[in-house]
Amino acid sequence: MRKHTSLSRIAVFTIMLFLVQVGFAQSTLDRSIEVSVTEVQEDLNYLSSDELAGRNTGTEGIEKAAVYIEKHFSDLGIKPYFETYRDNYTIGEKKAFNVVGLLKGTDEDLKDEYILIGAHYDHIGNGKEVDGDVIANGANDNAAGTVGVMHLAKHLAEIGANKRSVIFALFSGEEMGLKGSEHLAGKLKMEGVDLYTMINLEMIGVPMKAKDYQAYITGFERSNLAEKFNEYSAGDKVLGFLPQAGQMNLFKRSDNYPFYKEFKVPSQTICTFDFSNYPYYHHVDDEAEFLDAGHMASLIENLIPGLHKMSNTAEKEIKMTE
Repeated sequence: MRKHTSLSRIAVFTIMLFLVQVGFAQSTLDRSIEVSVTEVQEDLNYLSSDELAGRNTGTEGIEKAAVYIEKHFSDLGIKPYFETYRDNYTIGEKKAFNVVGLLKGTDEDLKDEYILIGAHYDHIGNGKEVDGDVIANGANDNAAGTVGVMHLAKHLAEIGANKRSVIFALFSGEEMGLKGSEHLAGKLKMEGVDLYTMINLEMIGVPMKAKDYQAYITGFERSNLAEKFNEYSAGDKVLGFLPQAGQMNLFKRSDNYPFYKEFKVPSQTICTFDFSNYPYYHHVDDEAEFLDAGHMASLIENLIPGLHKMSNTAEKEIKMTE
């Protein structure tokens, strides 16, 4: 009898030790993530280079951007969501496509629930000429958000412990009226996808001024996303409220909105452009040299723990509040 009790205690101790080790590994994993400023800068430089000629939808420039993103996904082992990475559609007679990758969930019960992380990778092509320059490179709008999605994909793939599946989507046609996100949202809805949340990255290339949080979300009051996300991030105030976002109705003006319309789930945009910290909106001087790659890397690092936790909670804790 004593021998049986001793063995039971050993078994319990072994299980407890294993659980502690798993918990410790998870906590140190999140804290040890380091996003390379150099790699962020390199990706930003290319996607906003003159070679891509402003990435207007339907042009050779956006084709080059798509090839670059597809190679990044392929190198990471992120599979195409559809038969290929390209989600084709048309805008009038113009051929267009989104780039969509998939990181499959690891849990049999949760892998058919999806988190979608997106950004638009198109821009306007040419802008008003300044000193002979007509290329609107769109570094902050929205090569920055595109790079954010690419690096979130990299690190979430490297962690490889997401119970829910994660879709990474780069949209074209945003500058033409959210056409790419509208197309993909409708397509996923028709397929019956169980979408948990949609997180959109828009204009994250410069830090905010005099704020006690790192980025704001549009539609702050519509869900508990910011509250739960900050809780998941060990109490760090990563996401906050910007009054101007509501005043300017930004919730309906970015690629999160078509997903909200189709699915009525938390679908919100993360942004650091606060209307006072960057003067080059739709301007030919929106170039990589004026952005802060260190800030971008820091923000991406701070988004990873929250997103990872979102992909692993037993229940859908992030909910609409109105």
